[in-house]
Amino acid sequence: MLFQAIHAAICNGQRVCIATPRTDVVLELLPRFRRVFPKVPIAALYGGAPPQPSLAPVVLSTTHQLLRYEQSFDVMIVDEVDAFPYSMDPMLQHAVIQASKNQHAIMYVTATPSAKWQQEVRQKKRAAVIIPARYHRQPLPVPRFQWCGTYKKQIEKGFLPRQMMSWIHRYLTEKPIMLFVPNVALVEQVVILLQQLHPSITGVHAEDIDRKEKVQAFRGGKIPLLVTTTILERGVTIEAVQVAVLGAEQDIFTESALVQIAGRAGRSIREPTGEVVFFHHGKTTAMLLAKHHIEKMNKQAKERGMVDHAEMPSM
Repeated sequence: MLFQAIHAAICNGQRVCIATPRTDVVLELLPRFRRVFPKVPIAALYGGAPPQPSLAPVVLSTTHQLLRYEQSFDVMIVDEVDAFPYSMDPMLQHAVIQASKNQHAIMYVTATPSAKWQQEVRQKKRAAVIIPARYHRQPLPVPRFQWCGTYKKQIEKGFLPRQMMSWIHRYLTEKPIMLFVPNVALVEQVVILLQQLHPSITGVHAEDIDRKEKVQAFRGGKIPLLVTTTILERGVTIEAVQVAVLGAEQDIFTESALVQIAGRAGRSIREPTGEVVFFHHGKTTAMLLAKHHIEKMNKQAKERGMVDHAEMPSM
């Protein structure tokens, strides 16, 4: 979506920074940018990164790394602007401004703007462009809700909800699966049970030192199912992935988190569709709002002629 603007800036001799709160997103964006701009030096800055070209015209950076810069960029693009920790940290927000030149262009990008920003847009206090469709012109996958009973008690007894297992069996040998769970403890419990289906199934979380390697293995088809916390709710693109949430009623799964999670499916032009299921012990307002948000985007896209097919009805 941003490549043409970035290309124009490069052609004008301007320096561009794409900043994001999370290392995972930097690692996801780097190969994409290198494919699109093969002759342009690109630096990727994150904690523990190898040495990078110091004056690269294009810099992919975590927002923390911007603390090292001052008046360096003509164009600043902040991706996932509502993500933690950037959204909660005035120091990081200041770092974005500090790293930009006095005369600069700045763009904030997100699929889930805060309620405050949405209100400012409605009141015309903040300029915004709303893009309700993806580049491949297919509707956003709409999540399906599936009750699965008292899954915590089931897991304590050594088995997973049959509704979820039936869904997993449907895709396990055909498509990659991302399974989101509310916390690290549940990642570990669910992985142990799922490894009875396939020994390569594994899990990741924020403190997992092997997270980068596991995500790469998942992308490469070596891991058929990845259990994860919300650490992978953003920025990760896996072709043909099918997405599920276990415990979608838990507080950590806010409206924005669920919208982002659903957004992992259907991202590829070769596989523009995918199933998203929220397995739950009771519907929440956040679940309903997330589904409404996605349906509203699809409706707007259809009205604006930005999709080629109507979305499949959800259940």
